[in-house]
Amino acid sequence: MVTPLGVGSHLRYWGMESAIISEADWNQAVPVSDELTVHVLPARHFSGRGLKRNQTLWASFMFVTPQQKIYYSGDSGYGPHFKAIGEQFGAVDLAIMENGQYDQDWKYIHMMPEETAQAADDVRARAVLPGHAGRFVLAKHTWDDPYIRLAEASTGRPWRLLTPMLGEPVWVADKTQSFNAWWR
Repeated sequence: MVTPLGVGSHLRYWGMESAIISEADWNQAVPVSDELTVHVLPARHFSGRGLKRNQTLWASFMFVTPQQKIYYSGDSGYGPHFKAIGEQFGAVDLAIMENGQYDQDWKYIHMMPEETAQAADDVRARAVLPGHAGRFVLAKHTWDDPYIRLAEASTGRPWRLLTPMLGEPVWVADKTQSFNAWWR
């Protein structure tokens, strides 16, 4: 298991064996096998709550195999790190991007859907799977607002927007797979 710095202590506390935990700093690569390298990358957020705030690192991840690159933004506000990631890794087959639980007061830690679209451009995504939307309520927006706004913001972009129903599989290699706007 690859985690940002400091998260390993929580995992060990919960019973995970140290031998399977690899902690890494931003811009470090962790070879998991001959076929998979996980890159721990910057994000704009914070970690923990209450008295345990900011004692561990927060991160995004790039999963690289000989066939594909998959980027996971994690929780992150919009920033120049997305463009830097795109420049470092080139085109990304799938970007799983934060899109939900946003508020103008949280703009430095959670992206608005229009920023999610720009971040997907920045990381050079070929396909985008929105995350963080329709799963739980933290913000004041309606449950479907992230889908509506990202669908509008994705028009004319160089990537495909993938919006499966919760639990529906996504086949990254299938360039023809499409999904209905089920939230409408």
